[in-house]
Amino acid sequence: MASVVARALVAVDAEKASKQDLELLKKLVMEFKDELDALGVKVDKIDKRVAVLEDRLGGWKLSGSFKFDANFSSDDNDWYNGNGASTEFHKEWFDLTFRKQIEENTSLYARLRMGQYVAGTGRGDISGADTRWDRIFVDTKLPYNIDLRVGRFLLDFEGDNGLYWEYDANPIYGSYRADGFQLRKAWNNFTATAVIGRNFSGGYDYTNNVGDYMGYILDLNWKPNEKFMLGATGYWNVGDAGIADVADLDVNNYAIYAGFKFTPAIELKGIYYFQNLGDQWLVMEDSPKAWKAVLDVKQEALKFTSLWLQYEQVDNSFLGLNQQNNMDWGVVPSISDNRPIGADSTSKFWMIGATQQWNEKWSTFLKYAQADYDEDWLDDAKNYTIGVNYQYTPAVAFQLTYDHIDYGDTNPADYMNGDNHVVKFRTTVNF
Repeated sequence: MASVVARALVAVDAEKASKQDLELLKKLVMEFKDELDALGVKVDKIDKRVAVLEDRLGGWKLSGSFKFDANFSSDDNDWYNGNGASTEFHKEWFDLTFRKQIEENTSLYARLRMGQYVAGTGRGDISGADTRWDRIFVDTKLPYNIDLRVGRFLLDFEGDNGLYWEYDANPIYGSYRADGFQLRKAWNNFTATAVIGRNFSGGYDYTNNVGDYMGYILDLNWKPNEKFMLGATGYWNVGDAGIADVADLDVNNYAIYAGFKFTPAIELKGIYYFQNLGDQWLVMEDSPKAWKAVLDVKQEALKFTSLWLQYEQVDNSFLGLNQQNNMDWGVVPSISDNRPIGADSTSKFWMIGATQQWNEKWSTFLKYAQADYDEDWLDDAKNYTIGVNYQYTPAVAFQLTYDHIDYGDTNPADYMNGDNHVVKFRTTVNF
């Protein structure tokens, strides 16, 4: 009997074990403790494992993070500092995350987030204006092993498939919140995800009101083995409120993505988007396109550094483009900011990124990015970054970064002109 108990404890599935199962196992461990010792089973480790599993099904779990930034920039422009001065100290980010395992197959996730990163207002002060529940949803399981998520959650299929650099802020399209329902079903190596939601922004709100659009999304993902990935995503964004309700301002967006790993550390991947825009959008091209190709080389392949080599093309009529190739710092300048939106031309972006993990505490990163807007009257934009991270303790980290951006000097008055830089010292605490 002790042998059966030992095998049961090793094989118990943390995702499926109920609280009643764990309580029974604990009783059996106590009853057969001497026999388990005689079999050489480490009861202490089993006790810890059972305690962890029981804790998972217990009360609320609280975690969070805090980021404080000290910025030192040039005096010419205030692109990095919201106060218009050459220095700015601000509370960049604070979040509290609450998790609750409600029952065997049902859990709650909620994140309260605040700081200038959230709203871009009141920078340097954590206040009510900069506070929101940016994630709050319940996960549960329906018949036929269908996963249901309901509430407010993030939509970022590019990020889910590793299609943008770890220090980059955004994908080409997506990475926004939705209030609604998500259904996910997996068949071996094939996964289908469907979303019905609204109150989300694709970055093209006609009246700056996210409630203007109802969204329907379907993502199909196939990973037949460890080397190959293939997928497709459709976004049907229907304007059904405000001005969007009386004009044809729908935005249908479609994507095809793929990846192939030559080795576990070397991967070629990319994504291709095409849009079908409503008749009332005042752009030169009603079927714009965007795509990028990436060669991702991990540090294990080159030993001393990783490399991320990326080329990207975006029609200037493409709607919903996120800022491209800027660091994940919230409100910061980007080389895509001067893109002439609506023009009958194509912007091209190049980016090279590198990260080096020297040991458990020290790492560095480098980036160079350039934009060509395909217009003679617009100068190219350039951006480069160098930074170092120090993991002081498992909970506390420091980052020192230099970032420089140059938009050129001969652009029209309503476009960005000149250059600027920032030296940023960030302190991060995770708890």
